[in-house]
Amino acid sequence: MKLATIRLGDQRTAAVRVDGDQLVEVGLPDVGAVLAAPGGLAAAATADGPRHPLAGADLAPVVPRPGKVICVGLNYQNHIKEMGRDLPEYPTLFSKFTDTLIGATDDIRRPEETEQFDWEAELAVVVGQQIRRADEEQAVAAIAGFTVLNDITCRDWQFRTREWLQGKNWDSTTPIGPFLVTADETGPRPALGIRCEIDGQVTQSDNTGDLLFDPVHLIRYVSTMVRLNPGDVIATGTPGGVGHARRPPVFLKGGELVVTEIEGLGRLENRVVPEGP
Repeated sequence: MKLATIRLGDQRTAAVRVDGDQLVEVGLPDVGAVLAAPGGLAAAATADGPRHPLAGADLAPVVPRPGKVICVGLNYQNHIKEMGRDLPEYPTLFSKFTDTLIGATDDIRRPEETEQFDWEAELAVVVGQQIRRADEEQAVAAIAGFTVLNDITCRDWQFRTREWLQGKNWDSTTPIGPFLVTADETGPRPALGIRCEIDGQVTQSDNTGDLLFDPVHLIRYVSTMVRLNPGDVIATGTPGGVGHARRPPVFLKGGELVVTEIEGLGRLENRVVPEGP
């Protein structure tokens, strides 16, 4: 099953199920609310509400207001090597705020304070149930599904200190969506082609099966530290090919079309524009 959150106007949104070329409202305002509701995904699978064409739909962030967005750095071996790091013993974690999130075709707002605006295509895990100190079986059961994310990063701010949060949390910079594809379609450890294109040029191409710490491991690890709730998101890290690691480095200046795609999960198409007021 595929779910999405669409904008209806007047600041209203609706959770929808993808049914061919139609979107069927499931009676709740967004996918996060679906996951938190009694019946959750099972209820959404059978709900029947107003319908909208998929083509031209105004897609909001698939989970517009997750309680937590936990991000993983250095999780593909080729990216670890291109960044000049050793393979980590434990996942490298940082957090992202919900104000960063945008929809599948929204503009990426490039802040004037950065000269090193970079791309990071990522598989994102969406949590479907409350979980703490999960074992293997519980971690698998807690995965509602997967979506696509691009962790656009201000590298010059990221590397001002050893902590990365300040490079990762700029307003309206992180596209996520277009859909939540449920884990029954992908399995808990999906091995899917992932790629990023900038103005039609492929910059990243890999497979999510090459993650050093896979989604089940990450659910177990993160839930040891903090309670995970329905709608929380874990961004699993990016493969090699980021602009910072190129020689010479290449960064987003403005005007570029950033396409982020994962096989079977969907495609983000976002134009880089000045942030503005």
